[in-house]
Amino acid sequence: MTTSILSARALAPHSKPIARRRAWGRRLLITLVMGYVGVLIIAPLARLAIGTFADGLTPIFRALTQPEVLSAFWLTLLISLITVIFHAIFGTATAWVLVRHRFPGRKFLNGLIDTPFAVSPVVVGYMLLLLFGRTGLLAPVLSALGIKVAFALPGMILATLFVTLPFMARELMPVLEAFGVQQERAAATLGASGWQTFWYVTLPAVRWGVLYGLTLTFARALGEFGAVLVIGGGIQGHTETATLFIYRALDDRQYIGAL
Repeated sequence: MTTSILSARALAPHSKPIARRRAWGRRLLITLVMGYVGVLIIAPLARLAIGTFADGLTPIFRALTQPEVLSAFWLTLLISLITVIFHAIFGTATAWVLVRHRFPGRKFLNGLIDTPFAVSPVVVGYMLLLLFGRTGLLAPVLSALGIKVAFALPGMILATLFVTLPFMARELMPVLEAFGVQQERAAATLGASGWQTFWYVTLPAVRWGVLYGLTLTFARALGEFGAVLVIGGGIQGHTETATLFIYRALDDRQYIGAL
């Protein structure tokens, strides 16, 4: 007992410099992270806000009430909502299948989901043109059915669905794996059906993963540019989304509208 007290007293003078160095290291790390986020995110957003309100509110209202701006906003929102609904259903099903089932080709399918991370959106738009364009592989079938995909809304939706494919599955799969199957099996032994188990047991447990995946999907759909530009053509008032309007406004030196 006495030896322990003496040892603690002997180490006490040395522990203060160590604690002081750790405190400085922690502060330095926090400062670096804040500077990193500030330079990459806060500074551009601040400059954007300053440029937007530099000439007052009147130019802003004038720009936001232009028909082409409202059309671009509505088209962007429509594509994003359709994308979110689609991935909420099929993205959840994909995550469920990959976590809960083992089958031949599972690893290949699991890796294939990450393809949109590795393929340029411009290449995605070009691939869709090769399939659904006037001279595309599926052009005769689409022409016979009277369906227009390229340079129309369906093609833009397909492009957005492709680039947002991984988010829902990738956010939901770790949550499903951590949740396990014990509670689902317990619900099954109590007589719950598969749908009842999903709605009342599984979904409440993974709801934050679902919400986070849908949020990332919605944000990515709002900001898509390259794929929808190639497959949609950026036709003003028809296939021009918000990001395409910003690009055109900058090219036409309409800086307030772009901001």
